[in-house]
Amino acid sequence: MPEGHSVQRIANELNRLFKGKPVQVDSPQGRFSSEAKLISGQKVKRVRAIGKQLFIDFDNKLTCRVHLGIYGKWRFVPRAKEDTLSGAVRVRFFDDLNIADLRGPTVCEVIDTKSVKLIEKRLGPDPTNPDPKKIEQAKFIDRVQSSKSPIGILLMNQDVISGIGNVYRAEILFRAGISPHVLGNQLSNEQIVSLWEDSVKLMKVGVRTGFMITREELLTKKPKKADRNYVYKREGLGCLRCSTTVVIELMATRKLYWCPGCQR
Repeated sequence: MPEGHSVQRIANELNRLFKGKPVQVDSPQGRFSSEAKLISGQKVKRVRAIGKQLFIDFDNKLTCRVHLGIYGKWRFVPRAKEDTLSGAVRVRFFDDLNIADLRGPTVCEVIDTKSVKLIEKRLGPDPTNPDPKKIEQAKFIDRVQSSKSPIGILLMNQDVISGIGNVYRAEILFRAGISPHVLGNQLSNEQIVSLWEDSVKLMKVGVRTGFMITREELLTKKPKKADRNYVYKREGLGCLRCSTTVVIELMATRKLYWCPGCQR
């Protein structure tokens, strides 16, 4: 499942291609045909990402909400290469110059402004979005401090923080030296702020590069996939900092990687 940085990159690309322009919408697969008619021909006001959710706002006050889930994928091609497209396309956005095809999303629906606001209210703050007044940071602090769940579960809860998945969860906790089993309400304000600020830092790197790079010395480079992270998928190997064996366990049915030596 894509983590938040990749959905933000998709939003950036859709804005680059279609923002401020009328766009045609259809459903080659047929499953989205009736909803496509509600927005086809309308101007795209903006495209926003909140965590793993994508919101394409149109000037008729309707929004196409997309959640890629595990299998969803976007493909962008110029109209000149339209003949290279194939497969079951749930929804196609296009104008005279460009095509954006969406396949296999978990959610793809057209909703009104009221529904959008309800979803936005439920979702946790997104570290990839601007937060000059630290309002989103404050929401994160409050939601962690008021919970008796382990921080390893809270970071994966999209109502607490949006866009964090297995990779960032493991790496952010390792970088902070925090055990995934510590309860949210046991963390200090400084520790929670540190988790938020590091999420912002690392996910900005992800938006810029397209890769989840978390090793501090490699943040400005383009390392091989196997070298990008401290603990993720390094179970059974020595920790890069303390040589303790990195472990893997299941936490709420999801794989969790961490170092018992560094994360006490």
